[in-house]
Amino acid sequence: MTESNAPTTQLQTDVLIIGSGAAGLAMALRLPEHLDVLVISKGKLVGGSTPWAQGGIAAALNGNEDIEQHIEDTIRAGVRLPDREVVEHVVHAGPSQIDWLESLGMPFTHDSEHSDRLHLTREGGHSQRRVAHAADHTGRSLTDTLVAAVKARPNVRVLEYHNAIDLITARRLGETRDACLGAYVLDIEADRVVTIRSRCTTLATGGAAKAYLFTTNPDSATGDGIAMGWRAGCRVANMEFIQFHPTCLYEPRAKSFLISEAVRGEGGVLLRPDGTRFMPDHHPDAELAPRDIVARAIDAEIKRLGIDCVYLDISFKGREFIETHFPMIHQRCLEFGYDMTKEPLPVVPAAHYTCGGVMTDLAGQTDIPGLFAIGETAHTGLHGANRLASNSLLECLVFAEAAARRIADLPRDTAETVLTIPAWDESQVTDPDEAVVVTHNWDELRRSMWSYVGIVRTTKRLSRARARINLLRREIHDYYAHFRVSNNLIELRNLVEVADLIVRSALNRHESRGLHYSRDFPETNPRADHFDTVLIPPPARPYPQVKQDRSRTAPPQEE
Repeated sequence: MTESNAPTTQLQTDVLIIGSGAAGLAMALRLPEHLDVLVISKGKLVGGSTPWAQGGIAAALNGNEDIEQHIEDTIRAGVRLPDREVVEHVVHAGPSQIDWLESLGMPFTHDSEHSDRLHLTREGGHSQRRVAHAADHTGRSLTDTLVAAVKARPNVRVLEYHNAIDLITARRLGETRDACLGAYVLDIEADRVVTIRSRCTTLATGGAAKAYLFTTNPDSATGDGIAMGWRAGCRVANMEFIQFHPTCLYEPRAKSFLISEAVRGEGGVLLRPDGTRFMPDHHPDAELAPRDIVARAIDAEIKRLGIDCVYLDISFKGREFIETHFPMIHQRCLEFGYDMTKEPLPVVPAAHYTCGGVMTDLAGQTDIPGLFAIGETAHTGLHGANRLASNSLLECLVFAEAAARRIADLPRDTAETVLTIPAWDESQVTDPDEAVVVTHNWDELRRSMWSYVGIVRTTKRLSRARARINLLRREIHDYYAHFRVSNNLIELRNLVEVADLIVRSALNRHESRGLHYSRDFPETNPRADHFDTVLIPPPARPYPQVKQDRSRTAPPQEE
């Protein structure tokens, strides 16, 4: 791996990967070594959501029967909306992905009685134990493993503190044919815009849970890839299905620290303040019900009783068991004064995972030639109306490999639609006069999404949210067109875009299914079993800060 932070305004590469989480790093490793690969990361290379993952990687390691059950568990959790072909493809690839990670040195936890076997845990929605893990810090261990492997690859360059502003496409530059040609990227430390040209570009920026006030995600989860893909002309689907993690530690100082689903998988129970269990009243699988059901049950109990939180108790398992299975969670909770070996933990739901995204095929290819999307940014058809626990890291790995194979097979001239790419031009904009505008709009947007587009929805609330989002979009668009870009402005612009997509998708789904629950449409529509909420993008607009070639025909302006 080559690291470069030298200021420059023009770069070229074979493959540009936007995002440095599990999907992006796995793809960099899967690409042939004769290709020049450039990975950009908004912050340090070890950033993103992957290090936060506590649970594990779902993989059917116990033969054909386990594979079939994993397929059915995934489709059942997704409320019959997942694409069976996609589910079968991903599940069948699971064991080989675990083998690949072990070959890289991934420190999976092994069975104490059979050291040659991995220890498998069980999480909500799974019919049996099939989640491979590294104690309760799988995401951190996975990140460390992938980063170490990437650093050993001489064909991979990494640019830290670089945030993509927009994809460069031929159509947005006035061409009739379309192709992705790279991206305009903000070098945050040098405070300048870099033009990166690439034969192929991959969106691997994660999800959009930061659109909500309370989330388990890091600050970087601002829906960048989904928003950029949408502006470039890609369809998006199923954005109404935002998964709320049922058990986030109710502690302001913890900044939305999640308590892994594996705690419930190993016997943890949810309690009311009086110490009584409530999940058996809501679902036959009690605490092991799918996440959407558990989150709604907690939300219902909180509202019914007028309480701030519920409690998750696994103290009855004893100190040795807890310190062995959940060392990181236990230590983190101790820092805030909670000893899970002696007492229940206060928990609330929080926005966690984006099940929809940029539409792709089985190789991660989007609607635009030369543009791929993988990981949480993509809508592959795997998750449907609700993600089965620990399927997300598996999806990252499977589609990273598939996209890398497709790119390796592409002809060399894939992205040669236009000969030149105009540089970013800030001669017509000025420095921001009041940065408080960005801060205020950021806060208002996230509060509106939490209040009106949460776990339980109504058409009235959604309409109110869309009206406010439309006002914010106009303000932010005007601000973006007149002032120099900044990291906060880029993220806010993307957040308001994905918030609008979430609300529009929710308004279009006239039923309740999985993560989308509407009081106005409480029943599930049996005829919508294979229906995805697909949004078609408007004609691509020119870039405000790029001088257009007047000899080209500019695309029509969006209303």
